[in-house]
Amino acid sequence: MIEDRLAQRFEALTPAERLLAGHLTRHYPVAGLGSMPQLAREAGVSTPTVLRLVQKLGFRGYPEFQTQLRAEVEARLESPLSKHARWTHGVPQTHILNRFADAVLTNLSVTLGRIDHAEFDACAAMLADPARRIFVTGGRITHALADYLVTQLGIVRAGVSLMQGVSNAWPPALLDLRPGDVLIVFDIRRYESTILQLTELAVERGAEIVLITDPWVSPIAAHARFRFSAQIEVPSAWDSSVALLVLVETLLAAVQERDWPETEARMKRLEELYDRASLFRRGKPGDGRRPAD
Repeated sequence: MIEDRLAQRFEALTPAERLLAGHLTRHYPVAGLGSMPQLAREAGVSTPTVLRLVQKLGFRGYPEFQTQLRAEVEARLESPLSKHARWTHGVPQTHILNRFADAVLTNLSVTLGRIDHAEFDACAAMLADPARRIFVTGGRITHALADYLVTQLGIVRAGVSLMQGVSNAWPPALLDLRPGDVLIVFDIRRYESTILQLTELAVERGAEIVLITDPWVSPIAAHARFRFSAQIEVPSAWDSSVALLVLVETLLAAVQERDWPETEARMKRLEELYDRASLFRRGKPGDGRRPAD
């Protein structure tokens, strides 16, 4: 991907090329879809700087650069039906369990390899800050991940809420949003305009945005303080959520470690409340059943 090439070659770029690379990354992929003079003007560099950068990225010229960029945009918008047709064409003779597992393991490796450790730690520190309230939202598919994150993070710390993706639920949630509060957004292809609109409204209220997205990157990235891209392609009509879930659970573990004594105290209080409510069935000692989860 072009974005990966930008990151890999960034240290070798001139100051002007770095300025251009930063503009492309912040507004990826939209910034590169216009003409070369337009890109130069918006980034505040010269047209020759644009040409030099695309050549350093391995392209013969700007048209070839745009061809690759448009292919990435098409991949973003690919529908489940067309995706299934591509995967089923010339399918290897190995079993689906093996092919799927290979794809998931590759997704995990690529996803974790993309994460900047310092950025990840800074994000975890922000999410652990008790002065900040945390709101989480997701799209048509990823709302399940948002709900899971809220359930688990709400045990680790106070002030965690699910923000529904439907627009009639936004005003009450946004009404009390304070500058410095955090909105964690899940948005993978095909990117949902309503989620982008919600994010823009939250940014206007002073919220910090954490985006969990895919390799082609949601437009919400332009508003995000922290962005994590998970690899999601598998031999299926549907994208995989495995790498996304690993990101979620790793963030949970990192936040938990930031203030374990407080988290431990909250978990003990919660277990006491579960016991009083008789919510879980507990097995007798030695009967092989686990304690309540």
